[in-house]
Amino acid sequence: MFRMDWLQLFFLHPVSLYQGAAFPFAFLFNYLCIMDSFSIRARYLFLLAGGGVLALVAMGPYALLIFIPTVCAVALFSLHGPQEVHRLTFFFQMGWQTLCHLGLHYTEYYLQEPPPMRFYIVLSSLMLLTQRVTSLSLDICEGKVEAATGGIHNRSSRTLPYFSYLLFFPALLGGPLCSFQRFQACVERSSSLYPTISFWALAWRGLQIVGLECLKVVLRRVVSAGAGLDDCQQLECVCIMWSTAGLFKLTYYSHWILDDSLLYAAGFGSEVDQKSGEEGYTPDGDMWTLETTHKISLFARHWNRSTARWLRRLIFQNSRRWPVGQTFAFSAWWHGLHPGQVFGFLCWSVMVEADYLIHTFANEYISSWPLRLLYRALTWAHTQLIIAYVMLAVEGRSLASLCRLCCSYNSIFPGVYCVLLFLLAKRKQKCN
Repeated sequence: MFRMDWLQLFFLHPVSLYQGAAFPFAFLFNYLCIMDSFSIRARYLFLLAGGGVLALVAMGPYALLIFIPTVCAVALFSLHGPQEVHRLTFFFQMGWQTLCHLGLHYTEYYLQEPPPMRFYIVLSSLMLLTQRVTSLSLDICEGKVEAATGGIHNRSSRTLPYFSYLLFFPALLGGPLCSFQRFQACVERSSSLYPTISFWALAWRGLQIVGLECLKVVLRRVVSAGAGLDDCQQLECVCIMWSTAGLFKLTYYSHWILDDSLLYAAGFGSEVDQKSGEEGYTPDGDMWTLETTHKISLFARHWNRSTARWLRRLIFQNSRRWPVGQTFAFSAWWHGLHPGQVFGFLCWSVMVEADYLIHTFANEYISSWPLRLLYRALTWAHTQLIIAYVMLAVEGRSLASLCRLCCSYNSIFPGVYCVLLFLLAKRKQKCN
């Protein structure tokens, strides 16, 4: 029974299954790059062909929803100047992704039918494609990457790396955002500098995945043995929320490690030399920081770190007013605008604003170490509970699930921070 649960929880998950099937091709790509006969153009074609095949196998006919925006994005990169390309690609890509999410809304909420699993895989891959498209368009706009304009020869030499970057198979279904500069530097490095794969590094990642999946099995049994949010009372609701959020966290952690392992096997991972690229490799998972921090703002910056960096560059740094609110609002749009997601991300933005004021006030008035220790313990527990609340809202997605969560005893935790935000903001206004 234990073995079957473990298989169902991880290895039989569709995305994990396809990611696992891509490992032999990642090893093959790494091996061929070490060979002198494997040209740079052949490397780009291998990554592009692998992405195309993986998309067709994982998504079936729905793969067209990935191929069409990819071709359109490369066309926009080639036909428009650096000053226009980001705005045009941003609105096209987000518009296309929003239409696909609206199709999911129509199927789930209007037709009351479960969408095909392959459509969910497409939406997940499309969100990652949006990251790569907008990251590359920003690089072109800022002059970090040369635009594919000019003569026919110049365009053809630039468009192949663009296509390969947008569809390269190690990052098609998951993984942290890799900048185009880093991607290009990794592909075009000489054979003598191409990294060899460490068996122990991959074995350590595998052990971490196994450990997380075993914890998931235990926690899942604890959650299934308890009551739901409809039937719980007071502290029981807190335990249910915390343990359910723990299941989501463990799932994310194991998938992030798997995605990181696939990138490492192909030569794009964290152990690769970072001197040639402007941006270093940023793994999505930082379990120690996420589980020990007592600051919601720090949790937000370290949860899915490459996405957090992308949102900061794309939205936060370009927002003149309410940058935190705009960033989380855009994140809700990017995730699909389900009722639970809209509420969850907006609630998270309010909690981040409250977190800044609370810790600023505490640093001014709490000086003795026993009180600081007590304060850190209380804010750690409160941070984890608020994050669990937000996570259940976002993952629940539907309005019915959101209503159950809001009507439960757990709403007291974000409520406390909302009251503190009001009081401290009023105090700050008076001081100013």
